[in-house]
Amino acid sequence: MSRIVRAAAIQISPVLGDDGLGTARKVCQAIREAAEKGVKLAVFPETFVPYYPYFSFIQPAFRFGGEHLELYERAVVIPGPVTDMVAEAARQTGMVVVLGVNERDFGTLYNTQIIFDATGEILLKRRKITPTYHERMVWGQGDGAGLKVVESAAGRIGALACWEHYNPLARYALMTQHEEIHCAQFPGSLVGQIFADQMEVTIRHHALESGCFVVNATGWLTDGQIKEIAGDPALEGPMRGGCFTAIVSPEGKLLGTPLTEGEGMVIADLDFALITKRKRMMDSVGHYARPELLSLLQDRRPARTVHYVGEANPVPTSTDEAAS
Repeated sequence: MSRIVRAAAIQISPVLGDDGLGTARKVCQAIREAAEKGVKLAVFPETFVPYYPYFSFIQPAFRFGGEHLELYERAVVIPGPVTDMVAEAARQTGMVVVLGVNERDFGTLYNTQIIFDATGEILLKRRKITPTYHERMVWGQGDGAGLKVVESAAGRIGALACWEHYNPLARYALMTQHEEIHCAQFPGSLVGQIFADQMEVTIRHHALESGCFVVNATGWLTDGQIKEIAGDPALEGPMRGGCFTAIVSPEGKLLGTPLTEGEGMVIADLDFALITKRKRMMDSVGHYARPELLSLLQDRRPARTVHYVGEANPVPTSTDEAAS
């Protein structure tokens, strides 16, 4: 008998102007609402908590210092109050949750994806390997340690953020680990229709190439939020459009109607028999591969700024070390 998992791609707007916990509470409410619909996997947008740094796209770097510092103050420490809150919601509903956050690790912010299992356990914390364009002034670079597929209550899950999907080797790293569900996250409310068009092509292609389901979530800004962030009508245009929340089958088919405006959920039942059906025809990392001609080298070592020889680390160099 084939396994079927009900998934939700959630398009949602953040709570601006508070300590960041307001957005986390909204995430937990959406988890509960999805659970009432029988959802077992929920995917939220890129760096949704506390919010995506839209300011960096519409302002020159020398002007957004204040907004950047505010993001530092509201960013998520892992583990911490936000992850505790979301983990509890996942545990109570028996749901796997994929959440994008701005992670603070001492003096650096990262674009981080967290996968919570249905037990509330954090299965994976990974950082976007290369922030895109304006984002490089906001976040640090991730490393290869997070390019992993994890076993969850919903299946084998991999995740990438936004334009990481334009890095074919990053995608292939997940494909070689036989992901069954790929969770994609984009900011939304950015760039315009061309961004949504490009997004559709990207996620449908990955579904076909990987032979997996893709659950893609984009953020949404209300008209009032756009005006608040822009502060100038001339800057509002770049913050409209660019939403394409959708679920794609391993055959590249859209499951349900994509959401391009407003808040809501795209919900679909993922029938894992379709994975076998697709891979019987074309398995990019199996019978369709030619490893003697083309193969991938991946460095999974976590990035370290210092290596101690002959003594224990006197000072933690990251929150990961501090927690260990």
